[in-house]
Amino acid sequence: MCLFNFEEHDIFLPMIVLEELDGHKKGMTEVARNARQASRMLDGLAGSQGADIAAGLPLRATGHREAGGKLFFQTQPLNYTLPTSLPQGKADNQILGVVDALREHHDGRDVVLVSKDINMRVKARALGLAAEDYQNDKALEDGDLLYSGALPLPPDFWARHGKQVESWQQGVHTFYRISGPVVPNLLINQFVFLEAPGEPTLYARVTEIRGKTAVLKTLKDFTHLKQAVWGVAARNREQNFAMNLLMDPEVDFVTLTGTAGTGKTLMALASGLTQVLDERRYTEIIMTRATVSVGEDIGFLPGTEEEKMGPWMGALDDNLEFLAKGDGGGAGEWGRAATNELIRSRIKIKSMNFMRGRTFLNKFVIIDEAQNLTPKQIKTLITRAGPGTKIVCMGNLAQIDTPYLTEGSSGLTYAVDRFKGWPHSGHITLARGERSRLADFASEVL
Repeated sequence: MCLFNFEEHDIFLPMIVLEELDGHKKGMTEVARNARQASRMLDGLAGSQGADIAAGLPLRATGHREAGGKLFFQTQPLNYTLPTSLPQGKADNQILGVVDALREHHDGRDVVLVSKDINMRVKARALGLAAEDYQNDKALEDGDLLYSGALPLPPDFWARHGKQVESWQQGVHTFYRISGPVVPNLLINQFVFLEAPGEPTLYARVTEIRGKTAVLKTLKDFTHLKQAVWGVAARNREQNFAMNLLMDPEVDFVTLTGTAGTGKTLMALASGLTQVLDERRYTEIIMTRATVSVGEDIGFLPGTEEEKMGPWMGALDDNLEFLAKGDGGGAGEWGRAATNELIRSRIKIKSMNFMRGRTFLNKFVIIDEAQNLTPKQIKTLITRAGPGTKIVCMGNLAQIDTPYLTEGSSGLTYAVDRFKGWPHSGHITLARGERSRLADFASEVL
């Protein structure tokens, strides 16, 4: 759909681009599907009644506002000479030649090459041609701007706003209605915290924003062993925030980001098991992940869908081992084996390849390694949710293994950015690793 995102600018398509599009159209891959779709769109624009290709085609798409610019195809050969250091037959170099010729041809207008190909942009700049990246597919320009889900309140918050704060008790929670300059920066389900020496500490979640006031609700404290979920207690502030989201039946969609060892999988599994086996809120846990390998692939895997996913689910096994170890009670080895069996019977491992068209009812769905998914794949997975289903997406944006994704264009970034502020979703960026001193030091220095 990029043709319709350039607003008032005219677009020029070199003939070689159509040739490359033609080379990609065969097969069942996502790239082939997109190539065919793009060709259909070009055919629709060029084949519409009264279309004069030489004068440029107005860019109109169904469901899109009119772009304003025109689309030009290369209808006649353009003369250009490229430096002998560039092989003449290569498609990228021919495109650079066309850009150069257009610049000579349209003297008064800026000609800019727009490409996702980094090397091509470098070559263009080396030849003195203007080149830009295509930015429209990025949810965020800079990974550091990603919504973190938590906001520290200023240390003098109580001193400045204490008199205007209205508070009331409801069950075990205290509610505060606050106003002031901090309110415009808040979003529903965002966490706020105040940790200042000599001031009462506050950990709360925003539950309502109305005009210039917001309502904060204090949290359940999962750092206490009494409140531990399936034997797992939160070890730091962000983990406590995450546990509050994972255990809240009103929150249907939770995203967790964080580096290695911050407890994403462990917390999701522990809260899933508690709500499946103890509270009977969901019928089972469904776990899936993006199957992108770190090194060389090891070929086809034997067995059923569940067995094929086995090697990818090492993280699940490690965490289950930890969870089952803590939950034998006094029943000894037999009790542990029975618990293990029960746990495994309630966890289904599914491959993402067969998700299209499914609906999950009353399931606790965990999507691991979500940083390797495209926005489209994330959409396919999240739209599987039927009534009573909760989806937890987690990943580490510093560990993207898919070749065409960056932190800005990853599906996880996209989901976090689009869902922020929705009353039934929540996000938290986990800050501190809790795996081991070795893992923490390694993720810092390596």
